Amino acid sequence: MANIKSAKKRILTSEKKAAANKAVKSQVKTAVKKVRAAVEAGDKEAAKAALINASSVIDKAETKGVIHKNNASRKVSRLASAVNKID
Repeated sequence: MANIKSAKKRILTSEKKAAANKAVKSQVKTAVKKVRAAVEAGDKEAAKAALINASSVIDKAETKGVIHKNNASRKVSRLASAVNKID
C-alpha cells in the first residue's frame, strides 16, 4: 500500500476511472450482442434499430477515450455490414 498522500489519491482515482471504463465497455458489448442476436434471428428492422443504438454507444465510448477510434470504426463497420447482408 502506498504511504504518500498523492499516491493514495492516484490509487483511488485510477480505481474510479477503471470502474467507469469497465461500465462503458460493458455497454458496448451489450449493444453489439443485441445487433448480432437480431442479425442471427433475421429480423432486419430490429437489427437496424439495434445498430443505430450500438453505433451511438460505440461512438460515445470512443469520445470518452475508452476504446480507440479505429476499433470503434471497425466495430460499427462490421455490424453495419452484417445488418446489410440480411435478406
